[in-house]
Amino acid sequence: MLTAITTITIMGLVFGLGLGWMGMRLRGRSDSVVGQIDALLPQTQCGQCGYSGCRPYARAMANGEADINQCPPGGAAGIRALAALLGREIKPLNPENGEEKPKTVVVIDEHYCIGCTLCMQACPVDAIVGAKKLMHTVIASECTGCNLCLPPCPVDCIDVVELAAGIRQWHSPRPLVPPYLAVTQ
Repeated sequence: MLTAITTITIMGLVFGLGLGWMGMRLRGRSDSVVGQIDALLPQTQCGQCGYSGCRPYARAMANGEADINQCPPGGAAGIRALAALLGREIKPLNPENGEEKPKTVVVIDEHYCIGCTLCMQACPVDAIVGAKKLMHTVIASECTGCNLCLPPCPVDCIDVVELAAGIRQWHSPRPLVPPYLAVTQ
């Protein structure tokens, strides 16, 4: 009787450890895919995709619960990258989630800011600094342009501005080919 109990206990431990080990391996593989998808997303944390941020959207895509065309800030380039990674067909951006726009940041007009801190509470990336009853300002390099701070502002002192083209946004223009060098077929 004691031998049977010991044998069953040992078998239970071995199977339990085996299942636990396989679960960790599968979870690690899933987390790896989620991490790869998350790395391709723009990290705006704007929620336009229908999820609370980029990581939950990445998790939903990895689980097959969300499509690859729900991220307006990522735009067509993001959709192409996600399609290549996941082996899915490239689709146009879903218009229900918004439209692709140039990158923007928000600017607070400090003359009108009343220091209510509602914008600070709404910012998912803590790009707004200030204190209660004092003016606030935006750290432009941290602002993702999600515009989630606009609706809670009671005095409408936040403006959306297109991000100025800098060295990281600049692209070399395509050279013009003189007509006499153009190849005709």
